[in-house]
Amino acid sequence: STTFAITVPHRAHVRLTLYDLLGREAAVLFDGVREAGLQTVTFNASGLSSGIYFARLESAGTIYGLRKIILLK
Repeated sequence: STTFAITVPHRAHVRLTLYDLLGREAAVLFDGVREAGLQTVTFNASGLSSGIYFARLESAGTIYGLRKIILLK
């Protein structure tokens, strides 16, 4: 498992999604309302294979962040 730290500028509906290299949705880490400030999301990646993924943070249709994630087992 791993923990993602995200900063939410104001109380809003937030979606944190993991995509594989082909752009397919691999997992939804969080999809709901978060309060403003620094938030953490814990994710258990036991169902995914080793590889490179991209984590995308979006709110109200706007993408706030995209990070490359390397998963090693």
